[in-house]
Amino acid sequence: MLPEPPYQHGTLSKIGVLLINLGTPDAPTAKALRPYLKQFLSDSRVIEIPRWIWWFILHGIILNTRPRKSAEKYAQIWMPEGSPLKIHTEQQARLLARALEERIKPAPIVEYAMNIGNPSIAQVLQHMKERGCDRILVFPLFPQYASSSSGSTMDNLFSELKKMRNIPAVRTVKHFHDHPGYIAALAQNIRDYWAEHGKPDKLILSFHGVPRKTLDKGDPYHCECQKTGRLLAEALELDTEQYQVCFQSRFGNAKWLTPYTAVILKELGKLKTQRVDVVCPGFVSDCLETLEEIAIEGKKTFIEAGGQEFHFIPCLNEHHDWIKALSEMTYTHLQGWLGSEPTEEETEQSRNLALEMGAIE
Repeated sequence: MLPEPPYQHGTLSKIGVLLINLGTPDAPTAKALRPYLKQFLSDSRVIEIPRWIWWFILHGIILNTRPRKSAEKYAQIWMPEGSPLKIHTEQQARLLARALEERIKPAPIVEYAMNIGNPSIAQVLQHMKERGCDRILVFPLFPQYASSSSGSTMDNLFSELKKMRNIPAVRTVKHFHDHPGYIAALAQNIRDYWAEHGKPDKLILSFHGVPRKTLDKGDPYHCECQKTGRLLAEALELDTEQYQVCFQSRFGNAKWLTPYTAVILKELGKLKTQRVDVVCPGFVSDCLETLEEIAIEGKKTFIEAGGQEFHFIPCLNEHHDWIKALSEMTYTHLQGWLGSEPTEEETEQSRNLALEMGAIE
């Protein structure tokens, strides 16, 4: 068991909100990528093949070749302040805290963690307990539920809770793929971009891919991506010829969810499409998969195939409407906890009574 933070009778209990994103290496170097990839690719929810086979592939091939290649990709999108994913997630936590302060008294403590890498779920949970959080809302920032993202996050969360003697009350958010505020934020983000840059001939909605077999096994991810795409197209008043839902980030030789984004971009390029815009509704923060795989490699694929103009529409990041939606969803999930905190006076009275009855300081 992990050691518990010092306890004092009469301490005010606090509500915490923990945002969790996928993760990022600490630096765009092969040295930093190796432990990051090892942690990520050792997850049985991410790689669903027999462990003994995968162990030899991972340690014998991948960890000896992929860190350098991945580091080169990260170096292309790394910002002076650090990883884009970490920077945006940190800003979202800060803006959410500010939004909740305007609505809730006393305001919840808002923190963020990464499922892979730093700051880790273990580190942040311990920090929140030290700050007095005895009720924590855990909010994975994955709009569509997938076993390899949301499921993996829950595994890691509850693995850490198992190590605690005094476990806080915990609520979790499973998904928000069809939440009206999320859809409205996506639509407004795109409208804002179009207001400045004009509209495309085709809008590509590119979601992160997963193996096709996960759908057959009961993973709802594909259906939730399709629903997000449909609702977003309706909000933008697009007909079926004006947009395309597809999937990126294929890894290995197995069949993944189709159609593949790279294939669609190449086909549109061959058709001499004048302009294509790509947006990634499955990511709330820009990261390697959006800034390198789409904005750089996707553009290259489209242009080299014969396309004319390629635009990548940034993720929600710190968009006002997204923070508003995030705040609204958080407020909804906190119902039943809010308003139940004792006042300082009531807490002091409880402390004095406990001491009178022999409680240990």
